[in-house]
Amino acid sequence: MKKALFSLLMIFAAGVATSFAQEVKNGAQIEFEKEVHDYGTIENGANGQCTFNFKNSGNAPLIISNAKGSCGCTVPSWPKEPIAPGASAKITVKYDTKRAGAINKSVTITSNAVNTPTKVIRIKGNVKAKPASGVPVQSGGPANR
Repeated sequence: MKKALFSLLMIFAAGVATSFAQEVKNGAQIEFEKEVHDYGTIENGANGQCTFNFKNSGNAPLIISNAKGSCGCTVPSWPKEPIAPGASAKITVKYDTKRAGAINKSVTITSNAVNTPTKVIRIKGNVKAKPASGVPVQSGGPANR
């Protein structure tokens, strides 16, 4: 009797797990080609734009409701129209490269994707210091007179 009850319980659990797995697959799904963009070392004032390509691998239209940079120096732009199942699109991120030093920023994407409704993509790298202006420095100290 215990074995029969255990078997029935296992069949029920497998059925619930299967229906849950099928349920997760229904709806929009977002899949990125890459989740981190590495600028490497770039010049001060260089073009700080990069692209994150993604695909809707689900079976319903994907709607991105928001994309927000971790600070004002990281500005994303994203498609405002729904992305059809199987279609690809891109999110463009512009970083202000007039800020010298390490880059370690993120963009948080909010969508109706059933696999990841909130997704974080990142940018990293290093911006070189601003080059000297080329104006000669005058010394006006007493030792130079």
